[in-house]
Amino acid sequence: MLDDGLKAAGARVRAALSEALAPMGALPVVAAMRYATEGGKGLRGYLVLESARLHGVDETTALPAAAAIEAMHGYSLVHDDLPAMDDDDLRRGRPTVHRQWDEATAILAGDALQTLAFELLAGAAVAPERRVALISGLARAAGARGMVAGQAMDIAAESAPEPLSLNEITRLQAGKTGALIRWSAEAGPLMAGADPAPLGRYAEAIGLAFQIADDLLDVEGDAGEMGKAVRKDAARGKATFVSHLGVAGARARAAALVEEACAALVPFGPEADSLRQLARFVVSRKT
Repeated sequence: MLDDGLKAAGARVRAALSEALAPMGALPVVAAMRYATEGGKGLRGYLVLESARLHGVDETTALPAAAAIEAMHGYSLVHDDLPAMDDDDLRRGRPTVHRQWDEATAILAGDALQTLAFELLAGAAVAPERRVALISGLARAAGARGMVAGQAMDIAAESAPEPLSLNEITRLQAGKTGALIRWSAEAGPLMAGADPAPLGRYAEAIGLAFQIADDLLDVEGDAGEMGKAVRKDAARGKATFVSHLGVAGARARAAALVEEACAALVPFGPEADSLRQLARFVVSRKT
């Protein structure tokens, strides 16, 4: 059921992105933007649509925000894969953007996806003050108080004399992975003018669980199935949830976070069952 929901939501979000990209022509940078937003789980866009549904916001109104977060996420992946960052050759089973084209095209495609996210939000059909809340919230989540801060901490850790502590890794991932997930969950209540705190607590828990699952997949996953390199963290001597907690301890921590996420959904009753399923999927996924 969740798989069907993710696929259907992903198709609608990709259609919205395709519509936004259509007037931009056929330049290589635009082709790279399309390429970067193809495939993937579409988890963040799905979160936007589901959080909107829970708050009575129709899908047509929510789609620009869902497309915006997938554009922002696409930008983050393109730049994360660059030689100056994680230097990856594969993403979603295909060559990374800088391998498919070149580094300059990849940088520009990422830049353009980031700005497209804000363009999409600027056109959202919600009250002006709610539109501003969405835009400013995404700017914080994506910038030096969110995702960029986490990425900067991650890069700095590679040359640090000591591995990061568990608390430091938790703070790092709250920015690098968690900030965009939190914005996605809070977008629905923000569009409705409702309190975003319950879904914010939910998102904090699943964002951290998502990263723990990633760390586990790096240890136990199959590169062919995942569509990207594995065993990278240990090869780099990188501190992770698995290196601190062990495989069993990391699994237990992820399971506890799923329970925290589900507890945050109690005010929504059975209407939030799709988000409960998503929380469980986050820690059981194979890719």
